[in-house]
Amino acid sequence: MIEDFERCYRAVASRDDRFDGWFFTAVTSTGIYCRPSCPAVTPRRRNIRFFPTAAAAQQHGFRACRRCRPDAAPGSPEWNTRADVVARAMRLIADGVVDREGVAGLARQLGYSDRHVNRLLLAEVGAGPLALARAQRAQTARILIETSDVPMAQLAFASGFASVRQFNDTVRAVFATTPSDLRRRVARNARTVGAPGVVSLRLAYRRPLEYPSVLSFLSARAVEGVEESSATSYRRTLYLNHGPGVVELRHVRDHVACRLTLQDLRDLGTAVNRVRRLLDLDADPVAVAGVLGGDPLLGRAVRGTPGLRVAGSVDAHEMAIRAVLGQQVSVAGARTLAGRLAARFGKPLTSPDGQLTHLFPEPAAVADADPSALGIPVARAAALRGLASAMADWRLRLDPGADWAAARSELLALPGIGPWTAEYVAMRALRDPDAFPATDLGLRKAAVRLGMAVADLPAASAHWRPWRAYAAEYLWTTLKGTA
Repeated sequence: MIEDFERCYRAVASRDDRFDGWFFTAVTSTGIYCRPSCPAVTPRRRNIRFFPTAAAAQQHGFRACRRCRPDAAPGSPEWNTRADVVARAMRLIADGVVDREGVAGLARQLGYSDRHVNRLLLAEVGAGPLALARAQRAQTARILIETSDVPMAQLAFASGFASVRQFNDTVRAVFATTPSDLRRRVARNARTVGAPGVVSLRLAYRRPLEYPSVLSFLSARAVEGVEESSATSYRRTLYLNHGPGVVELRHVRDHVACRLTLQDLRDLGTAVNRVRRLLDLDADPVAVAGVLGGDPLLGRAVRGTPGLRVAGSVDAHEMAIRAVLGQQVSVAGARTLAGRLAARFGKPLTSPDGQLTHLFPEPAAVADADPSALGIPVARAAALRGLASAMADWRLRLDPGADWAAARSELLALPGIGPWTAEYVAMRALRDPDAFPATDLGLRKAAVRLGMAVADLPAASAHWRPWRAYAAEYLWTTLKGTA
């Protein structure tokens, strides 16, 4: 349990939604756990317990509130701002590693024993990897129950459960109702069900969210055949563990509307997690503004564009390849090159979805490509193939559980990969909030425009830690989107 009772209780008493996902409130008199912002009457002090994760609350026998749906709260921003073993484990669990490879697979990727990983997680988040994965499966199950007509037996396995009995027992324990009753209750509230394999859901975030900037960034770099965008929406193909998928995103008032078309529903949890990383939905914009808002150089930009996010990626390998393609060329030029690469080496969709026709090429396909077919300078083609080979052979790890410092070192050791590329990959693919491509031409132009000498930029950036990636985004905004 969390020991800072007073701070948590003040957040609950004020129903402050900025703390949603940071911790969960369990009420001993009702046996229910909630978000801090739950609109229910504030419980008495003696009846409250605070837990760092929903899994920890479930471990102590509490069930999810039906009113505030704590399982759908934004993820804790803590796991995306830390580079230690626990944070890396939480990112891997969110990406579905335990469901795919078990606790042994999680421990292997982290480089520790099963027992040590379990001990670390229990000590810090109050639940082991199995319990954390179980909580995630429960959330996936609820989404599928409420948004699809998939038969319960199929839905159980699609959610990641090993048996229908385990699925039924978990839903009862977490939501205090049976799967069938949960579906009937939602049906009474005009449930809308899409076509088979199509799931529509609402993605929560911490306010404020500067969605137009994220959409503009993604639109300017949309790869033909892989991505498409309009004034209000963004669509793209997804390379997932059990088959391809397509996602469509729109901002609707207080949430991001997400429509996923999946070949295999087992990929739902992973797809949602990757979309959240793409849009940086688990960020804490208030914490970022607290550091950058008072800076004499950045303060005006921060106050003028609150809630700016660092756009990420749905696939770290794709982002790394695109970063190398973008070396020393314009955004439009990099987009053209990526489109050629996707058309030549990407896997075609069985059935095109509008303008979406291909998955972005896998590293192995790029590693085996004929350099002359890439249409780029010889040196960059060699760098691209070397990078792709290192990723295909897992000599370079860029997955959610990667060690950020080790990944930087491994990138810089590859021919043709310099500091700009390494930092850009750390920023967009690894999601390191303190990554800062100080040699970027756009950042240097922004610094000069704001009255700073280029030579002073590295020293000035030290004052922006641990949010230098966000500082870079704010600097780029001063150039009116020319980054």
